[in-house]
Amino acid sequence: MKKYKTLNIGCKVNAYELNAVASLLQQEGFIEDNDNPDVIIINTCSVTAIADQKSRQHIRKMQNNHPHAIIAVMGCYAQENHQFIKEEIKPDIVIGTSHRKEIVALIIETLNAGKVKEGVIENNPRSFAYEELGIASFSENVRAYLKIQDGCNNFCTYCIVPYRRGKMRSREKVNVIKEAEYLIAQGYQEIILTGIHVGGYGQDLIDTSFSSLVEQLLALPGLKSLRISSIEESEIDDHLIKLLIEKPNLAKHLHIPLQSGSNHILKLMNRKYTREKFIKRIKEIKAQVPDIMISSDVIVGFPKESEQDFMDTYNLCAECFDMLHVFPYSVRPGTLAATMEGQIPTDIKKARSKRLIQLSKILYENYASRYLNKPITVLIEKYSSKENANIGHTSNYLEVKIPNKESKVGEFITVILQKDMLLSN
Repeated sequence: MKKYKTLNIGCKVNAYELNAVASLLQQEGFIEDNDNPDVIIINTCSVTAIADQKSRQHIRKMQNNHPHAIIAVMGCYAQENHQFIKEEIKPDIVIGTSHRKEIVALIIETLNAGKVKEGVIENNPRSFAYEELGIASFSENVRAYLKIQDGCNNFCTYCIVPYRRGKMRSREKVNVIKEAEYLIAQGYQEIILTGIHVGGYGQDLIDTSFSSLVEQLLALPGLKSLRISSIEESEIDDHLIKLLIEKPNLAKHLHIPLQSGSNHILKLMNRKYTREKFIKRIKEIKAQVPDIMISSDVIVGFPKESEQDFMDTYNLCAECFDMLHVFPYSVRPGTLAATMEGQIPTDIKKARSKRLIQLSKILYENYASRYLNKPITVLIEKYSSKENANIGHTSNYLEVKIPNKESKVGEFITVILQKDMLLSN
């Protein structure tokens, strides 16, 4: 019986896809063995130059640690750099961001033939169709990720993803529903919708939309919680707001990327909204769904960002959000932003990041304080025997620690929230 090991570099979508390939291997009789694998599959990332470097390092590390194993490489870094990988790093199999379903057949052929099999690399990701990898799941304990689309059409000037992942393309709804039913049957308590541009789902399909898909999923028997990983403000339609208000099994948390609160910087980023439009929409959502938590991604130190540009971002965040994920701008070769003048010094980026991180802590504490001494329901995701506590999240994404001498993983527990139960964001 042949053994395999997987290594993921990068995002939840990458992890999902790697799990899907592992499931296909298992169907062929392979078993997982991280210590003595016959085959190692590495899913690479290319979102930053550092991610490129990590991808190279991990491939070489696996070659050194497991010299007799077949090394199969796939993913975003492999898509653009397959020739370099083949010639300089020399793994056994290289696949990009398509034809991943074929990797299992290539592995088997390589094992049987004892020689390297050529992988299929298409050089134009913008022509890719959605690649159905079958029913698979990437989970974190009791929460499972469900991929519903791939690719992106936004072409933000700092982002390489549209060039590696290709155009926005949706998974057929019947396959999404089928996998959701499988995850429910497997006992997962929460399903998280994921993809490269989740809210764009359905734009390339006839008679469907993201919110209509969400409505169908919420109606599935046994689905206790559905969470949206990330969505652009322009894709939050009135239908989705109605579902947030009416459906108790739709998580009351939206992660809405901002990136910048400055109109000047938003234009340089090629983001498709103004600060005024963004603020208006967030206020509308909060007025209609008062308990909702809204978190966001923010890039600090984008080229030409002045102190006033940064303060526009800071003030917008203080007005609109309850939690922030802060990223200092990193030059990504191959993007338009990498060629822009006015690159911001590292010390300024660090200082601005620190200010926003501190703001995020204040925003989170202020939001959480609204629920102190009130009943909340928590999905327990893990148990700490060291602390004798169960840890999980509420529907609105508060992370809570509940003292208890026994594990309650997989259960929904209702407690009166105390300040010492809150974990910082």
